[in-house]
Amino acid sequence: MDDKSLLSNPEILRELIMDHYQYPHNHALVKDGRYLSRHMSSESCIDDITVQAKITDGVIDDIRFDGVACTISTASTSIMTDLLAGKTLAEAREIVDNYFSMIDGKEYDDDLLGEAVAMKNVYKQANRIKCATIGWNAIKQLMSESEEAA
Repeated sequence: MDDKSLLSNPEILRELIMDHYQYPHNHALVKDGRYLSRHMSSESCIDDITVQAKITDGVIDDIRFDGVACTISTASTSIMTDLLAGKTLAEAREIVDNYFSMIDGKEYDDDLLGEAVAMKNVYKQANRIKCATIGWNAIKQLMSESEEAA
């Protein structure tokens, strides 16, 4: 089985989401002035997280997050940190744009999204869209802030 067929299996997608929820990656903030930081919260869910990114010369060197969040929010943000670390801002923006297209139920390039395709059915549950995008909205803001400062 190749990665594409694995990531189209609903059971594998559920396991992937639960794994990132139970054991989130890059789940600790740092006290380092080189990191940009964005606090995000939701009025409709328990989601209350802070996302940090260290962006140097147009490259996302590191992304981390912490806070209290539901399964979908934690998993999607954990996956995002893995997916975007090491990417240029242009590469990251393309990935983020494709992620939002997927979440909106529009066409997207699943080759760019890796494990983030685990969230591909979120668009069917409108009440979960904010959960699946809270961390992604934070990194969008941090990338814009980094570009404005450059």
